[in-house]
Order: sequence, then structure tokens, then C-alpha cells
Amino acid sequence: MMKTLRQIPCGKTVKVAKLHGEGPVKRRIMDMGITKGVDVSVRKVAPLGDPVEVTVRGYELSLRKADAEMIEVM
Repeated sequence: MMKTLRQIPCGKTVKVAKLHGEGPVKRRIMDMGITKGVDVSVRKVAPLGDPVEVTVRGYELSLRKADAEMIEVM
């Protein structure tokens, strides 16, 4: 079953398997350093689930719920 970054609980580290989405949205996610094979640690999830705070390539990043759902992880 496919898991997305949005489903990962705080404190877990996962590897990016695939990016979904089209054109500019996918490009923006890739520009933030989230590419296939990179490790992503989930640091915090806001009470309503938006945004999700992650650590990627040594820096912290906040992602919208919709963006986190486009990132398939393993």
C-alpha cells in the first residue's frame, strides 16, 4: 500500500519513493530538496495537520498538507 508523507507520525524518518503532482507544483517540491531517495524526518505536525514540519538534507521545512500528500514514501 502506498504511504504519503502526510501519514507519517512525528519522530519517524522515511525515504522518498516517488513524487506525484504536475508541472510547477512538482518542480517546487523538488526545488526544496525533496527528491527520490532522500531521507525526510517528520519533526512536527500542527494540531489540524497543516503544516507538516520536516527536516530534509539538514534543514527544516514546512509543507502544506496538500504538498505532503504528493510525496510517496517508504
